[in-house]
Amino acid sequence: MKGSVALTITLSSVILFVLLFPKTPSLLESQSNSMSRARSFVLWLHGLGDSGPANEPIKTLFTSPEFGTTKWSFPSAPSAPVTCNYGSVMPSWFDILEIPVTADSPNDESSLLKAVRNVHATIDKEIAAGVNPNNVFICGFSQGGALTLASVLLYPKTLGGAAVFSGWVPFNSSIAEQITPEAKQTPILWSHGLVDRTVLFEAGQAGPPFLEKLGVRCEFKVNSNFSIIRLFIQ
Repeated sequence: MKGSVALTITLSSVILFVLLFPKTPSLLESQSNSMSRARSFVLWLHGLGDSGPANEPIKTLFTSPEFGTTKWSFPSAPSAPVTCNYGSVMPSWFDILEIPVTADSPNDESSLLKAVRNVHATIDKEIAAGVNPNNVFICGFSQGGALTLASVLLYPKTLGGAAVFSGWVPFNSSIAEQITPEAKQTPILWSHGLVDRTVLFEAGQAGPPFLEKLGVRCEFKVNSNFSIIRLFIQ
């Protein structure tokens, strides 16, 4: 469930540009407001067993002026025992109970919510530093994608957007009741491989209908080459 530059080149460049480009401030805005809105923040959450530094080369792919004031963050998950890997200790945002992840896989909501609180603390810090919430973008691959989804939906404000790569819905309907009307306005782009054997396509495919029932916008993209990407990066 590791991510790398191979993944970012094939998927992230397109998704992130679509997310960030519309956020360029209008020339009619006041100078102070324009400076605040022009600053953007991208948080990238890696997959199980990976690390933040291993994914940092992604930012070198974005050289257009729209990214001139973008701050990137590639944190590493803490090391913890992971149930699906027989209790082996590895970088993990939250516990995963079984692999492959299916549409019916059980969720460990307790460890998930702890990870969500950490993501929210990072977002709060950037907003307090002057970044407009509409210019905050969360992206993640596999386990990081699942955490991305939970983090933006449980954040009380509307954010600029989320990009989920081969993720899944890591929570049940009880947690879904905590989603605010503002959070439901955060746009979500979701890409998933047809023959992904780690997070099965059915797990990703089940996400958009679940979100739609909650009133959450989600654009779902099917990627026929995603299994090849996984073979390359594992």
